[in-house]
Amino acid sequence: MRVIRLMSLLVVVSIFNAGCLKDGYNTFTCTAKIPEINVPAAEITQVEAYLTANNITNAVKHPTGLYYIIENEGTGNRPTLCTNVAFTYKGQLTNGTVFDQATTPVLYPLSQLITGWQIGIPLVKSGGKIRLFIPPSLGYGSAAIPGIPANSVLIFDVTVIEG
Repeated sequence: MRVIRLMSLLVVVSIFNAGCLKDGYNTFTCTAKIPEINVPAAEITQVEAYLTANNITNAVKHPTGLYYIIENEGTGNRPTLCTNVAFTYKGQLTNGTVFDQATTPVLYPLSQLITGWQIGIPLVKSGGKIRLFIPPSLGYGSAAIPGIPANSVLIFDVTVIEG
């Protein structure tokens, strides 16, 4: 039983330190990187079709294929991929179905979230709000998860509480 607890602790510690290298005594350097993903043109067309159909003309296209609208830039620190980010959010599909939301702040390492968030969240500072239009390849891709069909465009409204 003690061995199982120890192994569980080691797994938790290794997950917590994923993307970090020890840089001396008790000093860690983050080495996490956003994965390079080539978003197919068909997925970008999907996002653009949604934006057009919903008369959304102020969305900005990021070079990766992510579209976003900064609703409030914020005034605090800008999160990095190596930051634990506190945020509230609402996630929905293009048909308006809300598949998840958090109205009280949750805390996650940005490096452990979907690629669309890793790209989009650092575009605002703490206190900021952003709307992300995420093509499938930057979200959950061809994996169907509860409440989200495979190859879904995802729309998130995210308020960064602290980053």
